[in-house]
Amino acid sequence: MTFMNRFTRTTAAVAILAAVATGAQAQNLRGWNIHVEDYPVSIAMESFLEEVSEKTGGEITGKVFHNGVLGSQPDAIEQLRLGALDFGEFSLGPMGPVVPETNVVSLPFIFSSVPDMYRLMDGEVGEAIGAGMEAKGIKALGWYSAGARSFYNSERPINTPADVEGMKVRVMSNDLFVDMIAAMDGNATPMAFAEVYQSLKTGVVDGAENNPPSYESTNHYEVAKFYSLSEHLIIPECLCMSLKTWEKFTPEQQEIVMAAGRASAEYQREMWAERENASLETIKAGGGTVNTIEDKTPFQEAMTPVYDKFLENNPDLTELVTLIRNAE
Repeated sequence: MTFMNRFTRTTAAVAILAAVATGAQAQNLRGWNIHVEDYPVSIAMESFLEEVSEKTGGEITGKVFHNGVLGSQPDAIEQLRLGALDFGEFSLGPMGPVVPETNVVSLPFIFSSVPDMYRLMDGEVGEAIGAGMEAKGIKALGWYSAGARSFYNSERPINTPADVEGMKVRVMSNDLFVDMIAAMDGNATPMAFAEVYQSLKTGVVDGAENNPPSYESTNHYEVAKFYSLSEHLIIPECLCMSLKTWEKFTPEQQEIVMAAGRASAEYQREMWAERENASLETIKAGGGTVNTIEDKTPFQEAMTPVYDKFLENNPDLTELVTLIRNAE
């Protein structure tokens, strides 16, 4: 065999090994998202992928599948745990059956405000919930915002729990939310969201609760003009990654992915705040009345039986609930 032939074969072998090594390092991620492409969550997820791809030199790339085309949220959470999906953006509400720690954020008035939620989720509380998620095969990369849900109705502004007394309020189908209304002597009425407008218009219910963009975009403010910023439910969302995917990365890649996740969360929060402010302006311009509840303490105190029942059923979460409620 001539030197040239040996050189050619050696060069080819090196090229093949390099290609194999590069292929082993390269990751093409699949991401799940329930929202449409121009939603704040969707835009932030795309920015996450762009930053990861850029800063890893193309070693990690991927695609976000929007509109829930890869399945329902519960199915996607299970796929993520198994590694069939690499990452996704999920509300912590539906994650409760898998990760018990996430149930605490569905407690009414657990966070005093959206900035309070950010501060706690970016700190010790987020670390505790993230540890619970990691034990179930899910790595938290950043905490997104779904805004705050507040009360609206056709009768009067709500400033104290007594203002809810006797009111028929549509809630999501969850015992926590039914108990929340009952604790204020109101009448909770679980029903499908699509039925709320007509039910408000005909008086089947007096009010409901949701975040400003939902209240505005569904035109509920036309039939229930009083919007009171109770912010009783502030349920964070999570940009999450399969732990199986995460563990394939080098330490340097993990650092890049985590930093990109946090940056995308900050970006999403900014976009969400802009969307909420625009909705509130539309509501006011359309004749709606928006009032701020200055002191939420009476509402928090009214929730005592709700918390007692929750902790009786979930004693292992007492420490986490206490951590949030006592945070300064």
